[in-house]
Amino acid sequence: MAKDFSQGSMTGNILRQAIPLACAQLVHMLYNIVDRIYIGHMPDTGTLALTGIGITLPVISFISACTNLIGSGAVPIFSIARGAGDNQQADRAMGNAFLLLLTGSLVLMLVIYPAAPYILPFFGASSVSFPFAQRYLSIYLAGTPFAMLSTGLNGFINAQGFPGIGMMTTILGAVLNLALDPLLIYTFGFGLEGAAWATVFSQFVSCSWVLWFLFRGKKLAFHLHSSAIKPDRALDRKIVSLGVSGFMMQATNGIVQAATTSQLQLYGQELMGDLYVSVYTVICSVRELVSMPISGLTSGAQPVIGFNYGARLFKRVREGIRIMSRIGLVYTLAMWLLILLRPDWFITLFSSDAALLDAGVTSVRQFFAAFIFMTLQFAGQSVFQGLGYARNAVFFSLLRKVFIVLPLVFILPRLGLGLSGVFLAEPVSDVLGGSACYLTMFFTVYRPMKQIPDGRSVVHHGFHKLREDIR
Repeated sequence: MAKDFSQGSMTGNILRQAIPLACAQLVHMLYNIVDRIYIGHMPDTGTLALTGIGITLPVISFISACTNLIGSGAVPIFSIARGAGDNQQADRAMGNAFLLLLTGSLVLMLVIYPAAPYILPFFGASSVSFPFAQRYLSIYLAGTPFAMLSTGLNGFINAQGFPGIGMMTTILGAVLNLALDPLLIYTFGFGLEGAAWATVFSQFVSCSWVLWFLFRGKKLAFHLHSSAIKPDRALDRKIVSLGVSGFMMQATNGIVQAATTSQLQLYGQELMGDLYVSVYTVICSVRELVSMPISGLTSGAQPVIGFNYGARLFKRVREGIRIMSRIGLVYTLAMWLLILLRPDWFITLFSSDAALLDAGVTSVRQFFAAFIFMTLQFAGQSVFQGLGYARNAVFFSLLRKVFIVLPLVFILPRLGLGLSGVFLAEPVSDVLGGSACYLTMFFTVYRPMKQIPDGRSVVHHGFHKLREDIR
């Protein structure tokens, strides 16, 4: 039976959602992280192969962005509709998400396959690293439908109060990937290609689990069924409108990755540029690794906050925002200090190359200099998205990446900072973008909500809400 988040303590509800979800997202990281760990430690070609994977990161980020466009747009509509007792709307949200994810994944494959040889050099692939990037990406793309369906639909299991089952989605795939990587890379000698095939097969297993459970799982109150899997243009527009925030966070991340790798090649000689692209690949991997728990926390809090918002229990919504912010701050503070004090621990996880370690220690410290401010970005973004404030969520996604960090990637190196300027663009954006996002959420959502009695309409109290997003 689906959980009623209006009952019980908000802390308990959020943690019961967030902990399994954070674990699931961490395990999900193993899909790509394990690939990079094994590939980075390959003898002779490990560093160049790691560079090749780094070149493909913008493409992988774009695929994830398209998944977020649908999943992060449909799940809040689903959660708010459940809280409001509109079961028909909840069913339609899930059914349309399935259609959009399946169609979108096939379109992406058809577009990216022929375009890859032309876009990889634009992303910073040198004549040496290009073959590695192309070989990995050509296989990875085969798993696009599996990756998008498993990730995008898993949120509907979590939103019904079964994060443990959702966690199994990623555990199944990650454990398989963990086992298959050394087997295919080393034992059978497939190298880089073996890592890609291991990922594709693991994604297929995860996708099979999600689809089986959503179609047949007895515990769920809402299932995928034929009557809900029908195109609904009006609902699709709402899903996309609300999901644009999640899309922009991932898509702009891919744009920044492409700009960063191209700048690193520009400000280094060709082989030195390849080395720093490897450093950046490690940095991106570390960022994904340490960001996943806070991402899991905010993602787990979203259905709880959204449900109570739909039920017009505004005191509980405010309490949920406070809990999410405090836990996130404690976690990011701990990880921020650890990274700054011992960056070598994180680098050697991905490579034993002495040159990469020597170049990477300073770069890691520069990149993560203001990581603690990411709590503000995650929390503010999550509240806007979870409550259906699509425009706010989109704006702050664009502000941090497109209007702050992207220009700085080009400007700071030209101010005499060189390669260091490329890495220092990130902490500047963390401080400015994170602070702006959270403060706006605090003054436009959190504080005004204090004036609204529970059970009353937000519209009648001058508190803007896109009610049509859930109708």
